[in-house]
Amino acid sequence: MVARGGRACQRFSERISSLAKILKICFHGSKAVRKAVNGDARGELVSESVQDRLRAAFPSLTRAERQLAATITENYPVSGMGTITILARAAGVSTPTVARMVQKLGFKGFPEFQEALREELRAQMTSPLEKHEAWSRGAPAGHMLNRFTDIALENIRQTLAQVDPAEFDAATALLSDLERQIFVTGGRITRTLSTYLEMHLQVMRPGVRHVQGNASGWSHALLDMGEGDVLVIYDIRRYQKALLTLSEMARARGVRIVLFTDQWLSPIHPLADHGFAARIEAPSAWDSSTALLLLTETVIAAVQEVLWDEVTRERMADLERIFDHTPVFRKLP
Repeated sequence: MVARGGRACQRFSERISSLAKILKICFHGSKAVRKAVNGDARGELVSESVQDRLRAAFPSLTRAERQLAATITENYPVSGMGTITILARAAGVSTPTVARMVQKLGFKGFPEFQEALREELRAQMTSPLEKHEAWSRGAPAGHMLNRFTDIALENIRQTLAQVDPAEFDAATALLSDLERQIFVTGGRITRTLSTYLEMHLQVMRPGVRHVQGNASGWSHALLDMGEGDVLVIYDIRRYQKALLTLSEMARARGVRIVLFTDQWLSPIHPLADHGFAARIEAPSAWDSSTALLLLTETVIAAVQEVLWDEVTRERMADLERIFDHTPVFRKLP
């Protein structure tokens, strides 16, 4: 009985540790998330997800509620789509525990909680046409310059409020480790961001390679991926199957994964060693990459700072000498 109980406690600790990784909490500037838990009304563009609310409420949850939260995040958001009884049974808690926790998250009851999950699932699969129709119906007054800028700034604020500095530093350390090869890839839209990151990393350090996001492109790159190497992936809604397959195969080879995704979290997220979720909604048929670009440029600056004296300064100087012998840039008379 003692051994069996010990194993049960160990399994619970492992689940909580896994949940803590998903629900990394940055207490510096997380007012936006706390407002959601307190029930403050916000516009649809900057509405908080259920995961945002779980992240903010996590420190105040009881042991049973944390166990329930772990169950919800294991296969989020589908895990919360069944009845309250099914969810309680899956988590090994009582139905009153489920009811209490969803109220702590700011929902009136379980039906409202489930409707929020359904809305997130719909949002993940929304096409550009559907996004445009949704925004055009409720477009507020004012010039697009002002409307888009306001949303972009709010996206940045909420994104940064949820970045754990320790996790950011750990990802920077991986990308700064000269013993590791770095592979970078992205989806149909985020490919430009992946190319931007790869170009800067390649200047700052050796062993950096851009990988095409389709299977025919990354199959050959996978041959060169070894244990301890790093794969950086950009994947936002509607999440590309080829990137998930690449992640699974790379993970099986011992490759470390750094993921840049959106607030709904790519299916790659459970496979990632480090994941950063950016707000991407905008008053447009297309999602905004502003917050993702900010995270990307911050990573570039952080890696440069780590490697400057070791290798980056000399590589950049060497590159300038190469440019002096090419017609790449205009020369002063």
